[in-house]
Amino acid sequence: MTDFNHLNETTLDSERVFEGKFLHVQRDKVRLPDGIQAEREYIQHPGAVMIIPQLEDGSYLMEYQYRYPFHSVMVEFPAGKMELGEDPLYTAQRELEEETGYCAHTWQFLTAFHPIVSYTSETIYMYLAKNLYPTQVNLDEGEFIETLTLSKEEAMNWVKSGQIRDGKTLIALLWLAQLGEHTCPPL
Repeated sequence: MTDFNHLNETTLDSERVFEGKFLHVQRDKVRLPDGIQAEREYIQHPGAVMIIPQLEDGSYLMEYQYRYPFHSVMVEFPAGKMELGEDPLYTAQRELEEETGYCAHTWQFLTAFHPIVSYTSETIYMYLAKNLYPTQVNLDEGEFIETLTLSKEEAMNWVKSGQIRDGKTLIALLWLAQLGEHTCPPL
């Protein structure tokens, strides 16, 4: 890969503007490549995981969950934020069981991606979970989720019809459609 260090920005000062329960807003003063100073505001995020639970028949276990910013119920793959210092695979295993009542015998890391590079530091680690077995749902307080099962074909039709609009779920379904179980090196 070509060296693009000439595009780097240098942090001169950093200020925490807002500190929430798990999101923090940061405002940094930076020096641009041409020497001019500018401000950058962004959300610091602890990271998250997304799980693609695949049933024996190849269909996917998915969720309906109300998402307040859109005042709408979304169709998504199970996902959750990482606790500070938590291993992404452990987070994925915990979230799958909490949200769906299933565990998996087989886990495969597929990729990690940055959903919005312009204003958040979030990284989402994507896992494929197979050989599922039922346990017990253990939702967090204030979390309300219903599960559904979609075949690969149904899921792609829901993408085409706009019934699936969640970005991370779209990435996962398109990843599976184009790359299957191909894995990328971890970050």
